[in-house]
Amino acid sequence: MNNVGLITGASSGIGKELARIHAEKKRDLVIVARRESELNELKQALEQAHGVSVKVIAKDLTKPDSGKEIREELDREGINVDYLFNNAGFGGRGNFHEQEWGMLSGMIDLNIKSLTELCHLFLPGMVKRSKGKVLNTSSTAGFMPGPLQAVYFATKAYVNSFSKAIASELEGSGVTVTALCPGAVATEFADTADLSDTSLFENAATPRSTAEKGYAAMEAGKLEVITEFGLKVMIKAGIPFTPERVGMNMIKKMQA
Repeated sequence: MNNVGLITGASSGIGKELARIHAEKKRDLVIVARRESELNELKQALEQAHGVSVKVIAKDLTKPDSGKEIREELDREGINVDYLFNNAGFGGRGNFHEQEWGMLSGMIDLNIKSLTELCHLFLPGMVKRSKGKVLNTSSTAGFMPGPLQAVYFATKAYVNSFSKAIASELEGSGVTVTALCPGAVATEFADTADLSDTSLFENAATPRSTAEKGYAAMEAGKLEVITEFGLKVMIKAGIPFTPERVGMNMIKKMQA
C-alpha cells in the first residue's frame, strides 16, 4: 500500500468524504469505524472506482487499547501510515449535571483520548520518514464555551490547542498537523447530539465541501481551517470583543 491514509469515523459524514477524496487522488486507505458493513461497502466502491487498496478495521475507539490494536495490526502487515485523519467524534445536548456519565466519558475517550493516542502512535514513524500529514477534525465549538454541550465544546478546545502545539513542535520535520474547524455540518452528528431541530443546523454545510476544505488545508500544511467565512469573521473579530456571558447566552439559545 502507498500513500496510506488512516481515517477514523470513515463510515459516514466528513470521514466518508475524506476517504473518497483520498481515493480520488489514487492514494490507499485504512478506514476505521464501528460499523463494519458500511466500511465494507465503502471499500468496495472506492476500490472499484479508483483502483486503490482499502483495508477495513472495525473498531470501537472508546475502548481501551483500541489505538494500540490498530497500530499492531498495521505493523504485522507492514503498512505505514502517511496521512492520519482523526475524524471520529460525537456530541450530546443537555445540562451537564443531568447527562449520563457513561456518555460523557465515552465522548472524552473518543474526542480526546483516542485522537491523542493515535497521534502518539503514528507520529514517530512519520518523523522518522520525514514525511506525513495529520488532519484532526475539531470544530468552531473549540473557540468558545458551549452551554448545553459543555463537554463537547471543551473537547474541541483541547483538539485545537493540542493540534497547534504539536504542529509547532514538528516544524522542520517534514510532518504537518492541521485542525479542521467546521461549523454545523449535515451529518449524523446532529441526530446523535439531539441538535437536528435547532437553529444551529438550519444552514448546515455539506460533508463534501467541509472535507474538501479540510483536505486542501492539510495538503498546504496550514495550522487550522475554519470552513465558513462568516464563522471565521465571527470567531477572529467578533468573539474576542463580546462579553463572555453574552456569547454563552447566544450559544445556549442556538442549541435550545
